[in-house]
Amino acid sequence: MRRTSLLQRLFSLACLIWALDFLTKNWAIANLSSSPQKVIGSFLQFTLLRNPGAAFSMATGFTIIFTSISIGVAIFITRIASKITSPWWAYVAGLVLGGVLGNLTDRIFREPGFLYGHVIDWIELPHWPVFNLADSAIFVAAGIAILLTTRNISPTGKSTREEQGK
Repeated sequence: MRRTSLLQRLFSLACLIWALDFLTKNWAIANLSSSPQKVIGSFLQFTLLRNPGAAFSMATGFTIIFTSISIGVAIFITRIASKITSPWWAYVAGLVLGGVLGNLTDRIFREPGFLYGHVIDWIELPHWPVFNLADSAIFVAAGIAILLTTRNISPTGKSTREEQGK
């Protein structure tokens, strides 16, 4: 697959994830409260949560660090994107970039203020913290990355053994 096509897929996927995350978070703010709203019994509920921390609401006092890491990840993916030749790794990068940009948008533009904003979470499953579409994209990307890594597929599309000359 041509690199131009891979770049288009990567950035198109990132934009799609970012846009869907943005729209669903704005919908959640307009329509949900902190009281769970049952969608499929207690299996799937919608609950509005403003999360100042990382995943699972951990490290709530380190918002600026998470913002900085998100900016670094977005810059890193943007800089290495042209080197990716594996279609699956392009999807991984697109999912991560879209997810990072979705949550970074909250950190930059939402209350309580610039770079310290709280991430909007709204999807709740049993025995799992409340999350959003950006989190889901990052989670799916991690799963695909683990699978690709266990199959020795590198971002350049070669097996890691081929890259090491073995």
